[in-house]
Amino acid sequence: MSLEPTNTEAIRVITRFEASHGIPDAMRADVRMLGGLLGQVLRESGSVGLFEDVERLRLATIQASDADGDGAAFARAAEIADSFTIERADEVARAFTCYFHLVNLAEEHQRVRILRERSGRPSTGPSAGSGQAAGTQSREADTVATAFAQLTKEVGEDAARERLAELRFHPVFTAHPTEARRRAVSGSIRRLSDLLTEHDAASEGGADEQRARRRMLEEIDTLWRTAPLRAQKPTPTDEVRTVMGVFDETLFSTVPHVYRRIDDALRGDESGASKPVVPAFVRVGSWVGGDRDGNPFVTASVTREAAQIASEHVLRGLERALERIGRTLTLDAADTPPSDEVSAIWQRFADGHPELADEIATRSPSEPHRRVMLALVHRVHATRTEQGAAYGAPEELLDDLRAVQSSLADAGARRHAFGGLQHVIWQVETYGFHLTELEVRQHSKVHRQALEELDAGGELSAQTEEVLDVFRAVADIQRRYGLRAAGRYVVSFTQSAQDLANVHRLATYALGDQAPVLDVVPLFETFADLQAAPAILAEVVQFPQFRARLDATGDRLEVMLGYSDSSKDVGPVAANLALYEAQRQIALWAKESGIRLTLFHGRGGALGRGGGPANSAILAQPPHSVDGRFKLTEQGEVIFARYGEPAIAMRHIDQVAAATLLASSPTVEQRTSGAAERFADVAQTMDAASRERFFSLVAADGFAPWFATVTPMEEIGLLALGSRPARRGLSVESLEDLRAIPWVFAWTQARINLAGWFGLGTALDAVGDEARLIEAYRDWPLLRTMVDNVAMSLAKTDERIAREYLSLGDRDDLANIVLDELALTRDWVIRLTGGDQLLGNKPVLQRAVQLRTPYVDALSLLQLRALRALRSETQAIWVPEPVEGPDLQRLLLLSVSGVAAGLQNTG
Repeated sequence: MSLEPTNTEAIRVITRFEASHGIPDAMRADVRMLGGLLGQVLRESGSVGLFEDVERLRLATIQASDADGDGAAFARAAEIADSFTIERADEVARAFTCYFHLVNLAEEHQRVRILRERSGRPSTGPSAGSGQAAGTQSREADTVATAFAQLTKEVGEDAARERLAELRFHPVFTAHPTEARRRAVSGSIRRLSDLLTEHDAASEGGADEQRARRRMLEEIDTLWRTAPLRAQKPTPTDEVRTVMGVFDETLFSTVPHVYRRIDDALRGDESGASKPVVPAFVRVGSWVGGDRDGNPFVTASVTREAAQIASEHVLRGLERALERIGRTLTLDAADTPPSDEVSAIWQRFADGHPELADEIATRSPSEPHRRVMLALVHRVHATRTEQGAAYGAPEELLDDLRAVQSSLADAGARRHAFGGLQHVIWQVETYGFHLTELEVRQHSKVHRQALEELDAGGELSAQTEEVLDVFRAVADIQRRYGLRAAGRYVVSFTQSAQDLANVHRLATYALGDQAPVLDVVPLFETFADLQAAPAILAEVVQFPQFRARLDATGDRLEVMLGYSDSSKDVGPVAANLALYEAQRQIALWAKESGIRLTLFHGRGGALGRGGGPANSAILAQPPHSVDGRFKLTEQGEVIFARYGEPAIAMRHIDQVAAATLLASSPTVEQRTSGAAERFADVAQTMDAASRERFFSLVAADGFAPWFATVTPMEEIGLLALGSRPARRGLSVESLEDLRAIPWVFAWTQARINLAGWFGLGTALDAVGDEARLIEAYRDWPLLRTMVDNVAMSLAKTDERIAREYLSLGDRDDLANIVLDELALTRDWVIRLTGGDQLLGNKPVLQRAVQLRTPYVDALSLLQLRALRALRSETQAIWVPEPVEGPDLQRLLLLSVSGVAAGLQNTG
C-alpha cells in the first residue's frame, strides 16, 4: 500500500511489507493507484512538506511493525509524531484518515470483484489474482439454495418448502452513534466507488481510463478538502434521511434481486416463467426516529416525520418501478388479451379519471396491460400526495398487480408475468407503503414515572405528556400507512411483567378505546434480567391485552435480548454464556407454551456488543430459538458496510438467510444441543472464572475515573456522531453511568479492545485441560464463535500502543491486570485455533488486519500525543510550542475518526 513513495529506501521497505502479506494483484493495483492519487493531492495541497512528513511517519510505523518488538523503531515513530506542530499533526491525521477511506474502498471493490466471479458474471478490470478480499472465504453451504438442498436431504422436500415459505430475516436499523464518517464523506466515497468501476471497465491507456483517473483525482481532492468532523450533532431527522440513502441507493432494488437469485438457483430455467417458490422473506425495521430511550430529541413529532419520510421514499420508488414496467409492457391485445379482472380495473379508473384515462389510452392503443400499469402509477402517485385516487392500503395495490400477473400468465406472456412485474410485487410485499417498520423504544422507568403522575391526577409534566403523545403518533401512523408501519413497542430494562403491562395502560390513558394496535416487546439487558426472562414471559402472556394479541397473530411473540449492557455488566464471556442459556430457556418455554417465538438480538457492530459474523452466530444458537426467523439490530458503520454496496448486500442477506433456514435442521440442532450438554462443566467453570476476573478490574476502587483517563472516553462524547447523548448522567463515576457504545468505542481507540475479550484467558486457564478445550473449540459452536470473535478483537489490539495509553492513568495495578489478561488470552486463543499467531486459521482476515496495523499506529501515536497534552497540567512538556486546548482537542477527534476508519470499528 503506497502513497507513491519517491525515496528508494521507502520503496524497498514498503514493497517488502506488501509482499509479506500477499495482497491480490488487482487489489494491490487499486490501492497503489488510489494512494498515488492521494499523494498527488497532498503535493498539490499548498502545504509545503506535507507529503514528505506523511511519508516519514508512514515509513517509520512500517519499520516499527516489521521490527518485531524493536523498541527503538517504535520510539522513532513516536518521536516523529511528537515533532510535528499541531497544525501539521492535524494535516497528517487527515491524510491518514483519507488513506484509510481509500483502502476500505479498495477492499470493498475487491470483494465485489470476487462475488461477481463466483456468481458467474464477468468481472471487469484486472484478475482478482491469488487470495481473496477480507472476509470473503468461500463456503459453498452459505447460500439459501445450498441450505435448502441440505434441509431437503434431512427433512424431505415438502417440509423444506414449508420452512422456506416461513423464512424471515428482519434487520432493524438504529441511529446509535457509531458511524464516525460524515455523510458528505460517505457520499464522496460512494462516487469514488462508481469511478473505480468505470476505470476497471475502460480500456487500458484509453481515453475512458484517463477520464476516470482525472475524475477520481478530483473526487479525492474533494475528500481531502471536506471537513472530516461534523460541526454539530445530527438531529434525529438528519439520521432518518441518512438511513434513507441506503434504501434509495441499494436496498429497494437489491432485495428483489436476492429473491430472484435464490429462485434461479432453486428452479433453473423455470424461474421467471412461473410463480416463484421464494417468498418475500426480508422485513426491514427502524429505530431511527422511534428510539427515545435516553434521547430527549426524539419526540412524537419526530416519529411522525420519520414515518412520513420513509413512506415518501418507498412510494417514489414504487412509482418509478411501475412506470418502468408500464412503459415497456407494449403487448398488443390481439396476442395478449386482458382478463375480465384487468378490464374491470381499467374501467374503474377510467370512470373516476376520464381525462387521464384518455391520455393514457391515446399513448397505449390496443395495449391493455400497459394502460393498467400506467393507471397504477397514477394511483401510487395519488397515494404519495394524498389525492383522490389514493390506495387505502398496500394490499389493494398487490391485488391489482396480481390481477395483471394472472392476466399475463393466462394469455401466455408468462415471462412478463413472472419477470420484472414479480420484482415489483416482491417490493410491495417487503416494504408496503411504509418502507421500514418503525419501532418505538422507551425505558421502563419512564413509563413508571408517567403512570405515577397519571394515577395521582393533577397537572402532568412535559415528559408524561410526551409519553402519551407517542401513542397518538403510533395511532396516526397506523391509520395513514397501515399496521405494519408502526406498532412494535420495545421496553428497555424490562424487569417485571408489569413493566410490559404498563405500556397498554399508558396507551389507554392516551386514547382510550382508540389505542393503536401494539406488539409490546420486552428487552432483557442485564445478567439478572436475562435470568428472570422466562418467568416474566410466562406471567405476561396471561394478561388480557397480551392474550388477545397472541390470538390475533397466531401466538406470535417477540422477545429482545441486549448484548451490550449484559457484556458491560458481567464481562463478554459470562455475558455470552448467559445469553445462550437465556435463549435456551425462553425457547423451551415458548415450545411448551405453543408460542411462535422470534428472538430479537440487540447486537452492536463491535465484538464487545455482540458483533461479529452473523451467520456463524446464528448456527450456534440453542435449538428452537431461531426456527426460521432472525431479527437483529444493525447500526452505524455496520449499516453501510453490509448494505451500502449492492453485491455485498445481496451476499450478506443470502448468507444470513441461509443460516436462519439451516439453524433449525435436525443436524444443526442436535450438534448444538449435544455440545452444550457435553461441555456444560466447561461452561460453568468459564463463567465463574471470567466473572471473577472481570470484577477484579471493573469493581476496583477508582476504576471508572481511571478508565476515563487512559482512554479518550470523555473526548468521544464531543464527537458529533449522533443525536443520542453518550452517557446517562453528567459525569462518569461508575460503569452504570456510561452507555455501552462509548465503553466499547473508548477501549477500541486505545487499541486494547478490552470489551471484546477480557476474561476469556482466565476462563480457559481455569479449565486448564488443553486437549479438552481444543475438542470443545472443534465441536461446540458457541465456544468456537466466541474464540474466533476474540481472535479478531485481539488481532486489532496493539500492546505497544496499549501500554502508552495505560501509562496515562498512574495505576500500575489496573494496567497490569489488563496486560496480564491480554497476554493470557492471546496465548490460549492461539493454542486453540492453531498456528503460531492470531488468525492463523483465517489468513485472509489476518492479512487485512496486519496490512492496516502500521497505518493505524500512526494515527494512534498522534492521538496519544494529543491525549497526553490534554491530560497533562503543562502542555509545554509534551508539545514543541504552546498551543490552545481546542487545537489539541481537534487533533484528538481527528485521530479518533481516523482510527475508527482504519479498524473499521467504533461501538
